[in-house]
Amino acid sequence: MVERYAREEMKSKWTMQAKYQAWLDVEIAAVKAWSRLGLIPTEDADKIVKNASFNIDRIDEIEAVTRHDLIAFTTSVSESLGEESRWFHYGMTSSDTVDTAVALQMRDSLSLIIEDVKMVMESIKVRAIEHKMTLMVGRSHGIHGEPITFGLVLAVWYDEMARHLTNLEQTMDVIAVGQVSGAMGNFAHAPLELEEYACEALGLKAAPASNQVIQRDRYAQLASALALMASSIEKFAVQIRHWQRTEVYECEEYFSVGQKGSSAMPHKRNPILTENITGLARMVRSYVIPAMENVALWHERDISHSSTERFWLPDSFITSDFMLNRFNDVIAKLVVYPQNMMRNLNLTGGLVFSQRVLLELPLKGVSREDAYRIVQRNAMKVWEGLQQGKSATNEKGESLYLQYLLDDEELRKSLSEEAIRECFNFDYYTKNVDNIFNRVFK
Repeated sequence: MVERYAREEMKSKWTMQAKYQAWLDVEIAAVKAWSRLGLIPTEDADKIVKNASFNIDRIDEIEAVTRHDLIAFTTSVSESLGEESRWFHYGMTSSDTVDTAVALQMRDSLSLIIEDVKMVMESIKVRAIEHKMTLMVGRSHGIHGEPITFGLVLAVWYDEMARHLTNLEQTMDVIAVGQVSGAMGNFAHAPLELEEYACEALGLKAAPASNQVIQRDRYAQLASALALMASSIEKFAVQIRHWQRTEVYECEEYFSVGQKGSSAMPHKRNPILTENITGLARMVRSYVIPAMENVALWHERDISHSSTERFWLPDSFITSDFMLNRFNDVIAKLVVYPQNMMRNLNLTGGLVFSQRVLLELPLKGVSREDAYRIVQRNAMKVWEGLQQGKSATNEKGESLYLQYLLDDEELRKSLSEEAIRECFNFDYYTKNVDNIFNRVFK
């Protein structure tokens, strides 16, 4: 229900009703500002504030003739007023209304995204603390590296989302900007105070300087911030998809009772939610290009930006909101299999401890080159066995790699059996987990 509610709330910010209401909010703020400056009589301003309304069907009817949406809007509103309608949209240009109204929509939508990000961070934090010491193998190039913990993986995710939170909050400061500066932004028909009063009433900052539009680098920053955030969510989703692979099976999406994975294969349990997230991230990233290209408009303005913004703005917000809520559901319900993590950690029979042995030898006076040669040649013996389908453990279930190291006469000249066995201690790899968590979660 939380996911569905959030998506409906976001979609409501971008309906035609919401669009025209934002336009009306800006126009009324300008009327109040003009009244404050003494141009519009208080009685007329009060009538406008009380009675101004619009009708979407009527706007569509008028626009079919005028071919101008803002004029159709102002005409519809004027029909709800009397003689005081002469003050409606006074001294303003279309972009004063439209761009300032879009700033309201972006601000309110971004507020929801920021709430979503905080929600996801909290869910990641809960699971990170739960699995702070859950051992698993770390991978580079998809190949087993060294022991880590699942909690550390999630701590990295949390820290990454914290950066997006900062970026989005900074972006809020960039996009929550309005203008009421007139046709060319020169304030020829209205004083600067009009803009300042109107923006203050709307909870926006006044653009320090504008031409006929709010500058689109602001919008491009928004598109970029959402795309970066979406890319990280995709990164997390791809990781979960890997963990859910049958031959890995360290985690999986929650599979509800009655859920089906395949119309043909009844056994399937597919990572459909994270695959969906991966696809949606591609869409959010795609909106960066038109947003960037909208920065370069002809002179003081053209409307080449308008057609793209009519769909990339609502789509980027709605899709980002959906992704964040979907991922939050995934991470909160993620089924984790520590026993499988340990199984995979031991899959190569102790090869994950190779660097530990390598680092002990220089302490005994062995050159790094010789140390690497000794440690690697024994590791290759294990790989050769794995290539032939052999186990990485001996008949007693002990690590073959450990056995090869103990049998290596050159190595034994520098390290005792006790010292070699101590290198195969998982505690060595978790000794700083608490310190890392203190830095991340403070």
